[in-house]
Amino acid sequence: MAAHFGRRLRKGAATTAVAAAAVAVLSASQAPGATGDDHGRQATAGASAPVPDPTGDDATGNSPYYTDLPPLNSPNPSPSPSAGTPVAQGAAEAGIPATVLDAYKKAEAELRASKPGCNLPWQLLAAIGKVESGQARGGEVDASGTTLRPILGPVLDGNGFALIKDTDHGAYDGNAQYDQAVGPMQFIPSTWAWAGRDGNGDGKKDPNNIYDAALAAGHYLCRGDRDLSQAADLHGAILGYNNSQDYLNTVLSWMEYYSKGTYSVPDGTGAAPGHRSDDGTPRTTPSTPAEPANPHQGKPGSKDQGGRPSPSPTPSKPGGGQDGGDPAPRPPGTPDPTTPTPTDTVDHLENAGTATAELTATAGDAFTGTISTRAETKAGAAVARVRIRFTISGDTDATFTGGEDVATVATDSKGVAKAPALQAGEKTGDFKVTATVVGRSLKGVDYQATVTERPADTLTATTNGGTPLTCTPGGEFADQVQLKATYKGAVADKVAATAILIKSATDATENDKGPYFKDATTGKAVRTLTGLKTDAKGLLTLPKLYADDTTGTFLLRVTTPGGGTLTVQLRVAADGTATASPSPSPSASAGS
Repeated sequence: MAAHFGRRLRKGAATTAVAAAAVAVLSASQAPGATGDDHGRQATAGASAPVPDPTGDDATGNSPYYTDLPPLNSPNPSPSPSAGTPVAQGAAEAGIPATVLDAYKKAEAELRASKPGCNLPWQLLAAIGKVESGQARGGEVDASGTTLRPILGPVLDGNGFALIKDTDHGAYDGNAQYDQAVGPMQFIPSTWAWAGRDGNGDGKKDPNNIYDAALAAGHYLCRGDRDLSQAADLHGAILGYNNSQDYLNTVLSWMEYYSKGTYSVPDGTGAAPGHRSDDGTPRTTPSTPAEPANPHQGKPGSKDQGGRPSPSPTPSKPGGGQDGGDPAPRPPGTPDPTTPTPTDTVDHLENAGTATAELTATAGDAFTGTISTRAETKAGAAVARVRIRFTISGDTDATFTGGEDVATVATDSKGVAKAPALQAGEKTGDFKVTATVVGRSLKGVDYQATVTERPADTLTATTNGGTPLTCTPGGEFADQVQLKATYKGAVADKVAATAILIKSATDATENDKGPYFKDATTGKAVRTLTGLKTDAKGLLTLPKLYADDTTGTFLLRVTTPGGGTLTVQLRVAADGTATASPSPSPSASAGS
């Protein structure tokens, strides 16, 4: 945790560092000799080479994006043709629709509180929103931030795009056969399933709502221990969103542009982009389009197909295209949608060697065991390149590294997917992690995990430096009992403790007379306290003790998980010489 907080930067410094990274990459993309003949997969000088998203779950399915660049500051720019076509737009490009801009800034504020070490600037969200949907089509959203019409990416059927078969039964994209990127930040359904957030507080996680989508994008970009003020983390986050070097350069150019200044414009009046990475043809979006009879009748692969999508695409007739003619040719290297995908060949999942004993951790600690799952065919052969979703369930605040309770990982060449490391929260008890195949209704594999209480093996009395407590019958002890907890010699913080006024050293049942505590609500006498916890220094101060009219010697015993035991001897006398002093119990552990 110290390392995490040690990477915090002041907001202004973080934004400056991020903008500087953007300038460096933008300059490289516009340098003489920079080319894009690799269709967006070639590394540009000064920038990181594209790398696959380590979780195996990119945000957009690498869907097409808008390539329009902001106005160039250089009088003689020479941008890479594939990185985006320069457009002659003026200061209007700095205007962002009011609701959309508000969503970006609210998402930044939430991430600043929940993941301060990430240093997420709202300008990064604005840049991605510009490239993915033209700021929700220039701000075509209602008062709650929901788009007035669906924003859908192309059908990911492998015909010129990635092949991603349906994972949401059409719930988000209306397509029960293949997935499509959805909403102003263009999440594919399988990623939204775990990355989705409720950004406007309406109790729903809607990818078509700019507040929800912007907050989800922020959390997606801030996964793990990323610090977006560092160029390497920034580039990795953007490439995870859409794995293309040209996409990286385009997003960075807009982020740098917005970092120089922007302003709010009325919703629905934002500048609309006109060039896309998959066709390069200028295109305008009608402000009031008619609802099409067939929502998929627009240009295939359109970033904005308009209208509400049908439940699934019209099936092709055998031997031909949708009209019975010859099928449309596929670009070289794209998969045949009729060929079974690796996901289709999975018959079952198996535990890949994770032992239950490895999945136990103390509250607040990281689990040392790793959850591994193997995807296999019916014959038991390994299946690589299959997305496995790991989901935490149960009454727990345990998470995967990065604070998520769902993670998606692609299987390796041996068919094995390893879940991110588990981090125990403060809630103790059992919970479950389930591994399932994304896009298939196969039986999952369950892993039982346990969070145990923080232990303390030694309790030491520190009451007033050992000064005796005094009390007379019917009075109250002048000072409160304080103790310190340690475990293996180290401070034991947040350790649960129980304090009981017991009958004797050999009878640990609750006494019914003598000293007592007072219930905080009713003021009645209580002689057992639970739910106590040591502080960050391992210290615990008990509430005030009171005495009834009974005189004599009494025992107060404090215990903690891990074997820590401390017995305090109390004496109540009419002459006012009563004292409270530590006295080891016959069964006390070392140091008690």
